[in-house]
Amino acid sequence: MIISHKHRFIFVKTTKTAGTSVELALSRICGPDDVITPVAPADEAARREMGGRPAQNFLVPFGAYRGADWWHLIAGNGRREYRNHTTAETIRRYVGHAVWTSYFKFSIERDPFDKAISRYYWSTQPPRPPLSEFLRTTRESHLSNWRIYAIDDRVAVDFVVRYERLAEDLSTVATRLGLPEIALPRAKAGHRESRAHYSSLLDADARARIELVCAREIAEFGYRWCDRTQELPPSSTDQ
Repeated sequence: MIISHKHRFIFVKTTKTAGTSVELALSRICGPDDVITPVAPADEAARREMGGRPAQNFLVPFGAYRGADWWHLIAGNGRREYRNHTTAETIRRYVGHAVWTSYFKFSIERDPFDKAISRYYWSTQPPRPPLSEFLRTTRESHLSNWRIYAIDDRVAVDFVVRYERLAEDLSTVATRLGLPEIALPRAKAGHRESRAHYSSLLDADARARIELVCAREIAEFGYRWCDRTQELPPSSTDQ
């Protein structure tokens, strides 16, 4: 995630939505006082190569601490940190009302059926368990991003980029913030083995679990099950 005081935006990073690629691209225009959370070593190397700022300022300032945070420190658990997928609710608590309400906040969402396939290939290694078994047993946070960008069960950011129209929506963000084009690297690509459409991979039980776990984002963004037996188009950032 990123909190840019230079450009007055907050990027709330979700999972399996090209979030790392967006984060790396945004780090190129960040200033020395901006908050940039750590990513995997390979992604940090990619960030250096593309001229982005490394992870910085991700320790929560003591001035933002509340009682539970001090007890966490006193108990020897270390400083509070902003992390990769810190929720909007936590970010709002630490940055305070003035920053939260005045900065432009955005996140990314993805068709939950397609995202579930991406999660499966990301979270498993050959020989992989059956897809239906994985989706039946994996925790809900692996399937739904709602809790990351919602507060009190309502979308808490100003704009939700749709993965399905990533370039177009990121252009909207750049225009809104007066930024140059957000050119994405290929971070965490290459894990997905099958390009088949999700309707040929997910059985009825898997579909039902996704529809239950992701009911809120399905309703909010109008996602719906689509029956197709065709190959997905190539993706520049399949995460």
